[in-house]
Amino acid sequence: MVLKTELCRFSGAKIYPGRGIRFVRGDSQVFLFVNSKCKRYFHNRLKPAKLCWTAVYRKQHKKDISAEAVKKRRRATKKPYSRSIVGATLEVIQKKRTEKPEVRDAAREAALREIKERIKKTKDEKRAKKAEVVKSQKVSGKGASKGAGPKGPKLGGGGGKR
Repeated sequence: MVLKTELCRFSGAKIYPGRGIRFVRGDSQVFLFVNSKCKRYFHNRLKPAKLCWTAVYRKQHKKDISAEAVKKRRRATKKPYSRSIVGATLEVIQKKRTEKPEVRDAAREAALREIKERIKKTKDEKRAKKAEVVKSQKVSGKGASKGAGPKGPKLGGGGGKR
């Protein structure tokens, strides 16, 4: 024989047939309570999550471990496969993999050295250009300074009613 049980809207406890209190609100919403204690707390607008004997509290604070059966996820096993990457064929990748670490380190050091030299060269060129610009400014005269425009009255709007 199967009994149709319902859950209390406040405590989350099972309500068996012939038990409990039914409350119908003005908006026709039906609430079922297991006893007058739950009904009283509901009407006093207490939050069930703050009372340690309610199902909501137990769930929030991970107290009911036996009822909460966690399904273990199985990871899909990855099948090994070899595929070429954009810009490198499979043969190149295999060759690099079989390469000795010393050879790889030496190639890396050489590449880093070459990059540093290139950066240094560009910095030297920038310094040389800057020095030329400074010299040309000194030669042209002291009167020509940055932001020096023609002296005179300011032109343009900027007035009007406020």
